[in-house]
Amino acid sequence: MPGKILETLSPTRTLLSRRDLLGFAAKGAASVVVSQSLLVSCAAAATKVTDSTDTSSSGGTTSPTTGSSTCILTAALTEGPFFVDEKLNRSDIRTDPTTGVLSAGIPLALTFNVQRVASSACTPLTGAYLDVWHCDSTGTYSDVSGSSRRFLRGYQITDANGVAAFTSIYPGWYSGRAVHIHFKLRLYAGTNKTYEFTSQFFFDDGLSDWVYHNHPLYTSRPNRDTTNLTDNVIGGSAARESRR
Repeated sequence: MPGKILETLSPTRTLLSRRDLLGFAAKGAASVVVSQSLLVSCAAAATKVTDSTDTSSSGGTTSPTTGSSTCILTAALTEGPFFVDEKLNRSDIRTDPTTGVLSAGIPLALTFNVQRVASSACTPLTGAYLDVWHCDSTGTYSDVSGSSRRFLRGYQITDANGVAAFTSIYPGWYSGRAVHIHFKLRLYAGTNKTYEFTSQFFFDDGLSDWVYHNHPLYTSRPNRDTTNLTDNVIGGSAARESRR
């Protein structure tokens, strides 16, 4: 890659400006950096996660935190296609572990910051299993219909700061869905699973349009049929969820 985009794509931004898009075009091939903040309720009955920067998620409940800020808990989203518990403990999920073939695409640096809500405070959630999986630049998932390929999937365990980081590629698209990445968070006591949360996050439509129409690794399929506003999974909350 001849260059990198140094700007971090903030989860709170709903639109890319014309200046942003011109900046992407000027830099040519790019790396994209995404930081995803999650907040997990400790209550056994609560199966919700929050983007802690989100102040308008639908169906959410507000929990107090330390200081003057608040935590907005948002509902889980469907698991969707195609979770397979391959137990691939790795931070770089681009390769197929069997063949070593690297998935082609714009490099994506993805960092999850996971916290728990307990006793009116938000603290890092350590030791949590965080799986991510998504389609490649052509809209294809691995590990489907008997396929032995296992690219673009894996997990990390959150560290002492509640952080799990991955290296991947910018997702492609497939019919009926906006551009997204799946993730699943699990907690264990020994070998017994005590908590599971599954959701997805989404990318700015302006950025996706630029990628699919201008980057040579994606231009063979430029005209996706679904945006964040028309995606059937995020539905009425799409306007608020379309910032990633």
